[in-house]
Amino acid sequence: MNTATSLVTQGQPTGGLVGWVTGLMETLGGPGAGLAVALENLFPPIPSEIILPLAGFTASRGELSLVSALVWTTLGSVVGAVALYYIGALVGRERTRAIVAKLPLVKLSDVDKTEAWFVKHGVGTVFFGRMIPIFRSLISIPAGIERMSIGTFLIFTAMGSAIWNTALVMAGYFLGENWTLVEGYVGVLSKVVVVVVVLAVVGFVVARLVGARRSPGRRVGSRSTGQRATRPDDELAD
Repeated sequence: MNTATSLVTQGQPTGGLVGWVTGLMETLGGPGAGLAVALENLFPPIPSEIILPLAGFTASRGELSLVSALVWTTLGSVVGAVALYYIGALVGRERTRAIVAKLPLVKLSDVDKTEAWFVKHGVGTVFFGRMIPIFRSLISIPAGIERMSIGTFLIFTAMGSAIWNTALVMAGYFLGENWTLVEGYVGVLSKVVVVVVVLAVVGFVVARLVGARRSPGRRVGSRSTGQRATRPDDELAD
């Protein structure tokens, strides 16, 4: 009995994303799981909390080897992350600053501080960011903008992705027919991340508005001409 048939027998949904991912794995095996994960990186609305546990469940039924599921999903994560890295590199620092300069309540000094912070903590940010819902994909873009060494980026992206993927694939593997439970738990974590981000944005806006009222002589949209933070890796690796 193949995976699609087993899902029907268990009364689990086989249409939509689950059916699509199942079809990829049935047709391509491990590379199909890797392709799904690569697309998940490029299109965050495709949730890894469905793809990875489903790959683990498929492996538990012997229709895909566990090693293949782990290797190919991690490779897919790296491929998707690299694509976003180069998108960030193409946008570049100057275009990013030009866009920020047009935004209300945001100063270029904010960009300078963020840039300096990323230069100092970029490696850890990429590594741990690969294990945080929502930020898993987005963290690759500032890495590209900041011209992080592609070798360093690949190493820490692969390490972080391997940890996240292994946790979710193994959860699906051991949960078996109850693999969908993973989506619920990771979904709660995603909601927590969203709430934290929203609160941080609201706090930033309120603080900036209060500061503008206390300093009426300063324009809210005033811009800083601070110098770019120095970086050891200033060129894109070939």
